[in-house]
Amino acid sequence: MSVKIDRIGSQMVKDISFILATEVKDKDIEFVTITDVKVTNDLSFAKVYFTVLQEEKKKETLDALKNATGFIRKMLADRMEIRHIPELEFIYDESIAYASNIENIIEKIHKENIDK
Repeated sequence: MSVKIDRIGSQMVKDISFILATEVKDKDIEFVTITDVKVTNDLSFAKVYFTVLQEEKKKETLDALKNATGFIRKMLADRMEIRHIPELEFIYDESIAYASNIENIIEKIHKENIDK
C-alpha cells in the first residue's frame, strides 16, 4: 500500500472514532473502539474493524453501525479533504479476543509448570 492510502486509513480511524463518540446518539453504539481501517487502492471501499467492551453485544453493535453508515459517511465527508468517501463495511475485530485466549492458555501452562 502507498503512504497516502495508509495515511487516509489512519485518519479515518481517528475521525470515525470521534464521530461515534460525539455525533452518533444510538445507545447500541456505546463503548465501540475502532481498531483499524483498511482502504482499497482506488479509495472506493474501506473495511472498518471495531471491538466492543461487552462481547455479547457485538451483533447489536454491528447492526447499529450498519444502520448508521450513511450518517458516518456524511460526517466523514465534512471532516476529510478527499473527493470521494469510501463505502464503509464494519467488521468485528476478532484479534483482541484471540490474543486474550492465547494469553489465558500461556498463563494456564505457566501455572501448571509452577505447580509441578
